[in-house]
Amino acid sequence: MPATNAISLLRRVAQIEGISFLVLLFIAMPLKYFAGQPLAVKIVGWIHGVLFVLFGLALLRAWIVAKPPFPQVVWIFTSGLLPFGPFFADRTLVGWEKKPEEARV
Repeated sequence: MPATNAISLLRRVAQIEGISFLVLLFIAMPLKYFAGQPLAVKIVGWIHGVLFVLFGLALLRAWIVAKPPFPQVVWIFTSGLLPFGPFFADRTLVGWEKKPEEARV
């Protein structure tokens, strides 16, 4: 399997996971605490959790296939833990996608 496919999948999953995190923080949490709607956090939180696991699996797959440097893999994983992080880390993933053979250096 080409490395670009694994990295493209990782980029898409990271973007969706990042959006779900922002929805959880800026829509579901205010609904819970200011509007008394805890179901929003339960549903969105569950969806975000599943997407985060998929993000981790996609990152593992990209790491195995494209063989980028370990510190970059740690950076990408850490970015998934922070609000807006996946969007900033996308620059690194674009570099992996454009030149996967150079990511091995």
